[in-house]
Amino acid sequence: MATSCPLQSINASELELKEKYGGYSQESTEENSCQVKSVGGWKIASLLLVNQALATLAFFGVGVNLVLFLTRVLHQSNAEAANNVSNWTGTVYLFSLVGAFLSDSYWGRYLTCTIFQLILVLGLGILSLSSWLFLIKPEGCGAEEKPCFPTSSLGVNIFYLSIYLVAFGYGGHQPTLATFGADQYDEKIPKQKKSKEAFFSYFYFALNFGSLFSNTILVYFEDLGHWTIGFVVSLASAVMALLSFLSGSRRYRYVKPSGNPAVRIAQVFMAAAKKWGVASAKEDELYEVEGPESAIKGSRKIKHSNEFEFLDKAATITENEVCGPKNPWKLCTITQVEEAKSVLRMLPVWLCTIIYSVMFTQMASLFVEQGNVMDSNIGNFHLPAASMSAFDIGSVLICTGIYRRVVVPLSKKLSGKSKGLTELQRMGIGLIIGMLAMIAAGSTETIRLRNVTPGEKISSLSIFWQIPQYALVGASEVFMYVGQLEFFNGQAPDGIKSFGSSLCMASISLGNFVSSLLVNIVMAITAKGKKPGWIPDDLNTGHMDRFFFLIAILAAFDFVVFLFCAKWYKSIDVEDGDEKGSAEFGGKVVDDGGGADDDHEVNSKV
Repeated sequence: MATSCPLQSINASELELKEKYGGYSQESTEENSCQVKSVGGWKIASLLLVNQALATLAFFGVGVNLVLFLTRVLHQSNAEAANNVSNWTGTVYLFSLVGAFLSDSYWGRYLTCTIFQLILVLGLGILSLSSWLFLIKPEGCGAEEKPCFPTSSLGVNIFYLSIYLVAFGYGGHQPTLATFGADQYDEKIPKQKKSKEAFFSYFYFALNFGSLFSNTILVYFEDLGHWTIGFVVSLASAVMALLSFLSGSRRYRYVKPSGNPAVRIAQVFMAAAKKWGVASAKEDELYEVEGPESAIKGSRKIKHSNEFEFLDKAATITENEVCGPKNPWKLCTITQVEEAKSVLRMLPVWLCTIIYSVMFTQMASLFVEQGNVMDSNIGNFHLPAASMSAFDIGSVLICTGIYRRVVVPLSKKLSGKSKGLTELQRMGIGLIIGMLAMIAAGSTETIRLRNVTPGEKISSLSIFWQIPQYALVGASEVFMYVGQLEFFNGQAPDGIKSFGSSLCMASISLGNFVSSLLVNIVMAITAKGKKPGWIPDDLNTGHMDRFFFLIAILAAFDFVVFLFCAKWYKSIDVEDGDEKGSAEFGGKVVDDGGGADDDHEVNSKV
């Protein structure tokens, strides 16, 4: 007896779109039609948020207390440890470019996330084993009052191998996961388009929620010298993250990789250079393939823009190219040219975010070292300095809710725009709040130095004076990093979406390297002769407050440059979507006319 399935909720256009992007495949038989299940949407994206939280817990179980591990277990100086943490953290986020490239070009998001999470698990496994066998000698050492024996070169080398495997795994996984999560929403459906915008806020919320355990419980155990226990817990969390990710394999929406974007962009510049003496054709005469699909696999067509007009030469057809096959190294489509233009347009904005990342990275290094020489005792309980980052996390969690429930509706009313504040406006606000955080940190350090008793290492000033600087950094993250995720993902063409998401992490990477460079320059200038410098081993003889104020001054200058870049920026405009205007800085946002902002919208019915 034949069976029937109610598939009337799927119209032809939705079916075509889902088949195109690999959401599901529909066989011709009625039996297989009955087995079709909904894919994507909030339910399946929630698995990715769980994965993000668990993977972040694992990563920060290593990173949040790394500066103290280097000073207490490996016996490094404060400046050396701060630089090593900055370099390691910078490498973590630099690897995001590797993951994004492999994801966009060859492996696709799913396979890339899987492989890099396996590398993360491997790194944490080696770290747990090496710390137990080689580094934590005697057992329980690495606490403030119990130093470790000098470590062997073998143990140190294995340690660095393991933490850089952790960096490689987590860095390559992060931007691809963010883009894969965005893939779970269909922009053709207005409510899912709104949900996609909300996803990035919840993605960053999950990141901070996952790190909360690392910054409180794990930090406490590691501060007492139980480093191996902390690393093993991180390993277990990474394994659970991988399992949660794999559990949704059958219901993810998949987007196929679009080929090597570096080659496509190189072709544009090569073709434009070869036609340098040729006058650019008019807009309606530039080369583009026929039909609704672009020549780039899985990528929508992009409308022509007037910026960087010299690149239009690459899409200008000469007499020799009218007939016969088209050589992409001599003639490119408008979409391919616009893909290259979009990268050039995003770069100035991206460069302006690096100074913010310099401010952000101080939490993992100098903030911890500052707290380590403050009064952190609550009765008989010793509060680990690194655990103060819990106030940053709490600020992020609270400010995310305030932003979604208060700031967005209010800014929508005041501006009359569908998004309220644009991504660029939010990034500008994040820069200002970050600058205030550096001023707060410098002020706290000034007061701390006034409360130092000669001959004493620990200042009498309470560590809770650090709360404002941590809270301000957290508030700035909600505006800056969530804004960056939305901006770079939304403004990147379809063929380089993971690259767009990785720009946010690459900014953090360069911020860490710039921070390390600043420390070296400052110490080289201020530690001449018998002067201890601004950041000496004994912070009570230095002036770390001046370093924080220096970063604040650099942030103020960076904000002025950012304003010019944001005003100059023009949004990408795809042919079958309304991306244009969503990132404008000054009130040029186009309302997409979509339905209500539904943060809990589930995938279209099947």
